[in-house]
Amino acid sequence: MGKIIFYEDKKFGGHYYECSSDCADMLSYLKCCNSIKVEDGCFMVYEQPQYSGQQYFLSKGEYPEYQEWAGLNDLIGSCRVIPKAKEATFEMQLFERMEYGGQMMDLADDCPNVVECFHTSNIFSCKVIGGNWLFFEKPNYSGRMYLIRPGEYTRFSDWGGTSARVGSIKRIMTY
Repeated sequence: MGKIIFYEDKKFGGHYYECSSDCADMLSYLKCCNSIKVEDGCFMVYEQPQYSGQQYFLSKGEYPEYQEWAGLNDLIGSCRVIPKAKEATFEMQLFERMEYGGQMMDLADDCPNVVECFHTSNIFSCKVIGGNWLFFEKPNYSGRMYLIRPGEYTRFSDWGGTSARVGSIKRIMTY
């Protein structure tokens, strides 16, 4: 499924915690996290327990310091495994209003600039039919990110967003 190792010290030193499944509260295992190794799979790590706070997408590789995963500090409170895709089908419906109201926009590929693609920067709700996606608050896959998994999101707060602003959208290729 996947394997990730969290280390309290930089450059993979100190106390560590290995994980191969979702973990809603890592604070009982580690007091901080300064480096990470992803040995297999893809993960979303969160600053706070219960999958809240700032989110960071990590794929297979080594991250010797928290700045390597764009972390703002050494806090990691929870993590989620992003399952490998059973098929290469990516499909999402985006809506300009909450609860699937207003204009609907279909998406099946990466979108580096939501304003250029859809003439709006606000996505209030969405339905993910296939694939795992990342919403970024800024164009060109930068700024705060949010994991969007298959399912229905009636409002931006359902995916952890603090506003409806979405600058870019990227598919997570995990196969």
